[in-house]
Amino acid sequence: MNKHIDLSEYEAGSKFDGDYSDALKHVQKRLARVQFKHIIYGKRTILAFEGWDAAGKGGCIRRMTAEWDPRYYEVFPIGAPNREERDRHFLWRFWKRLPGNREIAVFDRSWYGRVLVERVEELCSNAEWKRGYDEINEFEAQQIDSGTNLVKLFFHVTQEEQDSRFAERLNTPHKQWKINKDDFRNRSKRSAYLAAMDDMFKQTDTRWAPWKVIDGNNKKAARIAAMTHIAETLEAALPEDLPEVDPELVRLAKDAFGYEVD
Repeated sequence: MNKHIDLSEYEAGSKFDGDYSDALKHVQKRLARVQFKHIIYGKRTILAFEGWDAAGKGGCIRRMTAEWDPRYYEVFPIGAPNREERDRHFLWRFWKRLPGNREIAVFDRSWYGRVLVERVEELCSNAEWKRGYDEINEFEAQQIDSGTNLVKLFFHVTQEEQDSRFAERLNTPHKQWKINKDDFRNRSKRSAYLAAMDDMFKQTDTRWAPWKVIDGNNKKAARIAAMTHIAETLEAALPEDLPEVDPELVRLAKDAFGYEVD
């Protein structure tokens, strides 16, 4: 396990130091290169986004995918399991959504619901959520052992910042759909969620699948930090160079329109 994660260390909310627009365009270009390397080399990646309601996960995902080819990635917004999913092991619905070669799967909430919301809201037994830590660690190890990259991010905000964002949503007609009664139910149990999160980090911040906590109290700084971490992690996991052009394609182009290699 890594050094214990203390969420109170991620509450500074420092503003982004630099030109946000330029930094955003730069990191989006990096992520675009990451995606086309996935396509070229047939790689697979899972990106798991966790965190508080209104912590900025969705906004980060939208900007992260802005320059991606939609044919090779999918975003899965994970809510409560349906009846078919409840009748099976809790990981079953995630196995169905794992990426194939050349694909990136983005989970907006994930299998960590077992040890967070399902624990706090008593939607599963104590034995089930306690067993969930080992099941999750083994599940993640299996993905990595099979050649899939895995990046896990947790977006943290203070209660004060979350309340401010809830108020903004209520005050903005086109954002009111983003808030519901469950958000207030979860808010009322913050201490229970903090305890569950603390246990989650202790049990699942592994050497092979570490957590990256993002201080989400400033949206712009959080987006750049999260997207940069994803870019850096995947760049390190992917081949640095690109392959030479297929000689058969060169021959076909030469026959078709006299192409010559530069």
